[in-house]
Amino acid sequence: MSSSNETGRKVAIVTGASRGAGKGIAAALGAAGWRVYVTGRTLREGDAALPGTIGAAAQAVTDAGGEGIAVQVDHADAGAIARLFEQVQRESGRLDILVNNVAAIHDDLVAPGPFWAKSPDLVDILDVGLRSHYLASYHAAPIMVAQGRGLIAFTSSFGSVCYMHGPAYGAQKAGVDKFAADMGVDFRDEKTGVAAVSLWMGPLRTERSERTLAGHPDQYEGFMAQAETPEFNGRLILAMYDDPKLAELNGQTVIGAEIAERYGVTEEGGRKPPSYRDMLGEPRVPHPAIVR
Repeated sequence: MSSSNETGRKVAIVTGASRGAGKGIAAALGAAGWRVYVTGRTLREGDAALPGTIGAAAQAVTDAGGEGIAVQVDHADAGAIARLFEQVQRESGRLDILVNNVAAIHDDLVAPGPFWAKSPDLVDILDVGLRSHYLASYHAAPIMVAQGRGLIAFTSSFGSVCYMHGPAYGAQKAGVDKFAADMGVDFRDEKTGVAAVSLWMGPLRTERSERTLAGHPDQYEGFMAQAETPEFNGRLILAMYDDPKLAELNGQTVIGAEIAERYGVTEEGGRKPPSYRDMLGEPRVPHPAIVR
């Protein structure tokens, strides 16, 4: 595969794309003809508890009509994150979308019981899923600002404001919403043309959720009946990027199922996933005060 970007493709990075939400979002960008760098740790099937590799995810991008490039990255390693962006800058000379999606998800996440009865390793989501998102955004911002346009998207959920899977998961989701809000202030005040947006996805059909559903059918069957696909959320990210009024979304946390109405994005067959605003809560609106 050529490492030059002579085709003029738009360029994206999707972190944590070996499987699940990241893989589907990357494939949706590929279907729009984008060059997509997909990151993760899994090189070979069987190396992880769930199926999926970065190579297969990159191939899915290419098969969809784009150009997929697999990059093995341990997002707990700050140096590895920096090298990823150096590679993208060297090979492509631009970056249009960063999707901060990677997270460390422990199997105890959906286990019954209070947080103190589960593995303390659940807190790893605050490192790979919060700290790593900050560092990726830190490296992405100068590239995008120099271009005068770009989108940093965070994948989040209603767990930001309601109890969902315990305090570590909730803190990570609330944290990325706050990242979008505060990074948005800097992008706006510096008149950069870059936007930061946090996207609340609904229940997703992924390898992990299918396993969870099989183990807890009574708890999740109702939600999963109307589940979103990762590709649906990838199309939403594309629609936001393409929106001439992207600046209006800068700093916001948006509910995917609701923003889909704005852009006319649906699932296959025209299905419209529901919003869970009334059941699970709504995004917090930041106070307008700015203290420097």
